[in-house]
Amino acid sequence: MQLIQLSDWLLDIAFLLYVISSIVFVVSMTGKNWAGRDPKQHEKRFGTIAYRLAVIGFIAQTGYVIARWIGGGHSPTSNMFEFMAFLDYCIILAYLIIYRIYKLNVIGAFVLPLGVIMLAYSYVFPKEVTPLIPSLQSYWLHIHVTTAALGEGILAVGFAAGLMYLIRTVPQQVSTKSTKWLEVVLAVVLMLVGFILMESTFARMDQKTVFEMNQPQPNVFGQMEKVKAEYTMPALVAPADSTIIQAGPMSPLFTAPSWMEGKDAARKLNTMLWSVITGVILYGGLRLIFRKRLGAVIQPSVDGIEPDLLDEISYRAISIGYPVFTLGALIFAMIWAQEAWGRFWGWDPKEVWALIVWLFYSAYLHLRLSRGWIGAKSAWMSVIGFVIILITLVVVNLVIAGLHSYAGV
Repeated sequence: MQLIQLSDWLLDIAFLLYVISSIVFVVSMTGKNWAGRDPKQHEKRFGTIAYRLAVIGFIAQTGYVIARWIGGGHSPTSNMFEFMAFLDYCIILAYLIIYRIYKLNVIGAFVLPLGVIMLAYSYVFPKEVTPLIPSLQSYWLHIHVTTAALGEGILAVGFAAGLMYLIRTVPQQVSTKSTKWLEVVLAVVLMLVGFILMESTFARMDQKTVFEMNQPQPNVFGQMEKVKAEYTMPALVAPADSTIIQAGPMSPLFTAPSWMEGKDAARKLNTMLWSVITGVILYGGLRLIFRKRLGAVIQPSVDGIEPDLLDEISYRAISIGYPVFTLGALIFAMIWAQEAWGRFWGWDPKEVWALIVWLFYSAYLHLRLSRGWIGAKSAWMSVIGFVIILITLVVVNLVIAGLHSYAGV
């Protein structure tokens, strides 16, 4: 237990350092034109400080991974808290490598906040170390999940560079399809932020809504029992065939569709609805504050960056992340599925969406190498590809029931 407690402290330290590093990176980019300051010296000075803070945070998070691995007896990737924290670890690792190659501070101003969001996302899930369910008691847990997370972490850097390319090159003087779609992408990111804010806020308020299922439901071990569904956030949607046994701050507006199986399916849908609502409110609030598109607000901070360099960084990250993701999320996953369930492929929702991600990035590389899709087309694909990954991580894990539903527990 002491090692687990130590791992929690180290992760908290890493999170704090990543937040500070993100702020300093933003200062290095947005403060270049402050009166009396040399822009290049200002960016270099603050960029170096931010990078060093990120390195120290990464070292602390490495300590978290080691301590939790030893203390828990298995790799820290067995539930949503551990997986998202490890994905954040891989994103930061990929960023540190890319920074050593290109020494471009603005990459940190985009990647570090993404890492902060992912790590904050992990904090909304239970942190306790629990015994592995039978299907996870395999050395393939270490191989498959860690490799898949590493691949997604590298692809996240490709997304950040692609998003920077679009913010840098999409004209903001007039409203076009490109400006509108760019705003949609930024709104999706704000929805994830909204989910984190809502979950954290209501968890502290401790005003749960509790439903009891009228019919017995299978637990994670396949045993039938009468179970309860607890909502941390106010209940917009109630589970089908259930009764409220503890009222929360509001009454449900409707009942979840009957095809959403499992006691937690409606709760996960409720979470998604609040994420969308909060994200829209955040986006609308920022638009009112700045009175312009968010892309136009961010664009001045990347004006001095060569678009071709951003395009190269995005392509290199994806060309490295793609084979790593292929190994972890497909090949190793199919081998483990054969050992655990006696089949290589079963059309489980998580398997299907992993295949969709792989096919999309396969199309990205094919179109770039054989059809010459560089620049804006390539950047849009890198952004859309990671949005699909976010859908896999959030929507599929939290809403759709399947053999991988234990990841949402």
